[in-house]
Amino acid sequence: MSWMPFKIGQPKKQIVSKTVERDFEREYDKLQKLEDQTKKLHKDMKKSTEADIAMSKAAVKISGDLLGNPLCEQDQAFLDSMTALDTAMRRMDSFNLEKVNQIQKTVIDPLKKYSSVFPSLNMAVKRREQALQDYKRLQSKVEKYEEKEKTGPNMVKLHQAKDELRPVRDDFEAKNKQLLDEMPKFYDSPHRLLPAQLRALIRAQVVYFTEMHKIFSDLTEQIDQAGLTDEQRERENEPGWASCGLSLSWPTTERRGGGGRGGGGKGRGDRPGNRPALQDLLTVQTGQLWS
Repeated sequence: MSWMPFKIGQPKKQIVSKTVERDFEREYDKLQKLEDQTKKLHKDMKKSTEADIAMSKAAVKISGDLLGNPLCEQDQAFLDSMTALDTAMRRMDSFNLEKVNQIQKTVIDPLKKYSSVFPSLNMAVKRREQALQDYKRLQSKVEKYEEKEKTGPNMVKLHQAKDELRPVRDDFEAKNKQLLDEMPKFYDSPHRLLPAQLRALIRAQVVYFTEMHKIFSDLTEQIDQAGLTDEQRERENEPGWASCGLSLSWPTTERRGGGGRGGGGKGRGDRPGNRPALQDLLTVQTGQLWS
């Protein structure tokens, strides 16, 4: 919400006390900050649930792709592991969708409903500001006729201006009082709503991660190879080429005797032509891997 008062001539009489204006501006400023925070929280919660859904759908896609790998047709143990993984990912996706739906109902939808009140409040503030400007304009008009000579026509115009001012003043005072009463209540309302929403969010997360612990514990028991030591399991989990026993380091070659008189010059073992080709190295290393 944004509020910029209109720039008009001010009447000589102070029609709204400085204390009332300060109170109004203070409460309105608090509500502007509350609106920004509510919108940000609503946006972040939506992004969070969308990311959760994308994560679980991607996991299901990956497990499905692995299940369709040709290796599954050749290795029964691999097929059994991929089937267990795919089942676990689909269970995870199902529980994740439940969690997201629960968060949608208990947190996101209430935040959206609460945010929808701010435009109405903003409009009420604008109407109050317009009423204040009308009040100031008519008060200036009354003061102008009060300063003029007390002739018959001027007195008639003064009475007309006062009659015109009275309902406008009452309208402003009613709008001003209503906002000063309602804004603090509206600002305090999240203190009653948010704790319940946060508790619902935490409960949904606890249920979800409890189920995830069960799912992945079951999966570990199904795919874990019996009889492996902790050291062997750790070696299996090593990343990259090391886990396959594959090394691309250049083997050392034996240095032969120096050529030429006095033993100077390069030996044959140092010549590029005597170094084994990269293709031969890879053949040797991968042969060791698959042997």
